[in-house]
Amino acid sequence: MARTERAQRGGHSGVSIEDVAAAAGVSTATVSRAVRGLPRVSPATREKILGIAESLGYVASSSASGLATGRTKTIGVLAPFVSRWFFSKAIEGADRELHSRQYNLSLFNLGGHGSNRERLFSKTMVYKQIDALLVLCMALTHEEIEHLQKIDIPLVVVGGHVEECPYIGIDDYAAAATAVRHLIGLGHTDIALLHGDDETDLNFDVPRVRIQAFHDIMREARLPARAEWDVWGDFTVRSGQEAFRRLWAADGPKPTAIFCASDEMAMGVIFEASKAGVRVPEDLSVIGIDDHDFAEAMGLTTVGQRPDLQAELGTKMLLDELDGIAGAVQSAVAPHRLIVRTTTAPPLRKSARLSGLV
Repeated sequence: MARTERAQRGGHSGVSIEDVAAAAGVSTATVSRAVRGLPRVSPATREKILGIAESLGYVASSSASGLATGRTKTIGVLAPFVSRWFFSKAIEGADRELHSRQYNLSLFNLGGHGSNRERLFSKTMVYKQIDALLVLCMALTHEEIEHLQKIDIPLVVVGGHVEECPYIGIDDYAAAATAVRHLIGLGHTDIALLHGDDETDLNFDVPRVRIQAFHDIMREARLPARAEWDVWGDFTVRSGQEAFRRLWAADGPKPTAIFCASDEMAMGVIFEASKAGVRVPEDLSVIGIDDHDFAEAMGLTTVGQRPDLQAELGTKMLLDELDGIAGAVQSAVAPHRLIVRTTTAPPLRKSARLSGLV
């Protein structure tokens, strides 16, 4: 009887990876690598572990062919959302690389909240279904990282810094600083901040770093960062609209420019400003971060990035690691660039004074 047939039939016996590790005298991580055909296991050790796994009836893959091939030929992509621009573009980039290498993509969508995380990080959802994991813009708990290290699958995070994990993304501090310096360079001194902050798994280093950059650059320019001009959103167009309404409904003077921590929020600001009769950029300059697909059509000045290329690179690293290239998965800084369009200009009040019209 073929090894995979016997292993599949024996998979109902409740034999665990710990049982195989104990019988072979190795760690569970070594068993994981051996039965899945991953690198950094000697041929002799791999053969020993496969023999013990066969005799115990241990099944490492959700399909019987898993032991024959050592792989599921599937990479998992974990995202808190799929509807927002960054995530859809990143998934597109990952799928492009996977298709070229004849791998499949398995999408784990948390729908914005972590209710399914415990099930997701179980062996059923991760260990038995995928060969590697690409995480999009999410913080991982220490326990989740420990679990992934235990089963020893390659892992990379795209879109922001996560402790203990290799990651690929732009320098968010530098990107935000570039945006704020652009506004200051135009002559703006009354600048508002629309930062990203929410209660989902997106809420990790990126929002905090962009906020810090805003305050540092304002302080560097000896400009006040007014508390009443600090408004928050959740990286969506709607939250940008709501933030503008809160800002303009408040008593007191109004800013001449607003730095938005994402293009989608910037678009919301522009939509709502138009409804309120506030002209962009004459009355209010608006800048975002991303270079969203709609940014060019709207004339939005932004600091652009390419999440599809970030995810494509991360996926390539994972597949190279699976192909035995040691050290293929590593952190990398992706490029960003200032793209000046028509939503930013010198403040009209200052321009008028300088020209002698006021």
